[in-house]
Amino acid sequence: MPSRRSVVRRLLKTFLPVVLVILLAMVAVGAWLVYGITRPPRAAYLVTPQSFSKVTGPVLKATDVKWKNHDGTDARGWLITGADGAPAVILLHGYGADRSWLLNFAVKLNETTNFTVLWPDLRGHGENPPVNWTSFGKVEGDDVTAAIDYLHTLRSQAAKPQIGNRVGVYGIGLGAYAALDAATRNPQVMALALDSAPGSPDDLVRAATNSRTQMNSSIFQTFANFGMKVYSFGKFPTKTSCDLARSLGSVRVQLLAGRSGDPWRQSTLDLTRCFKTSPEIKSDLPLTGINLPSSTGEEEEAYDRPVIEFFDKSLR
Repeated sequence: MPSRRSVVRRLLKTFLPVVLVILLAMVAVGAWLVYGITRPPRAAYLVTPQSFSKVTGPVLKATDVKWKNHDGTDARGWLITGADGAPAVILLHGYGADRSWLLNFAVKLNETTNFTVLWPDLRGHGENPPVNWTSFGKVEGDDVTAAIDYLHTLRSQAAKPQIGNRVGVYGIGLGAYAALDAATRNPQVMALALDSAPGSPDDLVRAATNSRTQMNSSIFQTFANFGMKVYSFGKFPTKTSCDLARSLGSVRVQLLAGRSGDPWRQSTLDLTRCFKTSPEIKSDLPLTGINLPSSTGEEEEAYDRPVIEFFDKSLR
């Protein structure tokens, strides 16, 4: 009769290769997911200031600008300057989008308020991005504060500071989380308009994974979440949007949520209880910033106007 030790050896020889193959497959799937979701889909800009001006005439004053993030990486965006010393508003697109999605909104905001408006490409987004990957909120909030620092270097034609000390930030999805994070870092952020805010960066990873795999699989989501934590060397952001909101002071907030069935509706409305001040709530919107490019002119105007009025009222 074979000894117990020999039986164990036989079992190891039989099953160990299978286990190793399964583990390698899991690692490969996780690596494939992480690589894909940290490099969002990219496409040609929907519109640029140059193509916009061909339609509207040489009225548009937007310029292409560049600056440095605090970690030394390059950042870029489009800028429209406003009145000398007026407030500034930074517009942040969502995951998988780019700055061109917000060009028309930026023009309207500047024309209505005469505020300076800056809208960058988030990391990993836009045509040939200077940084190839997104961190799902790990550093995007700090990038917003670097953009604020850049705005303070601007001087008007009269050699005066281009912007004052009041800054507003508008964000969609990943941009909403970055806006919240930036407000905790910089007290000059005095107004936030948050569209389709995620509950946490984990929610963003799950949504990106679903888009990458074209299915809603908890297994793939688990692989991606674990892979992101390994990829970020254990520094993947753990603070929820509610955690960030609770740490804010008297920042004025507007929450923008779609109708029933919108996947980000509940996480956005859940933030209502997290702020120390009562936010202005726009719920049941027929469209959100995520589907803004596909809207009609009338729908876009109905969406843009309350947000513009919010910043005009909050930053004056």
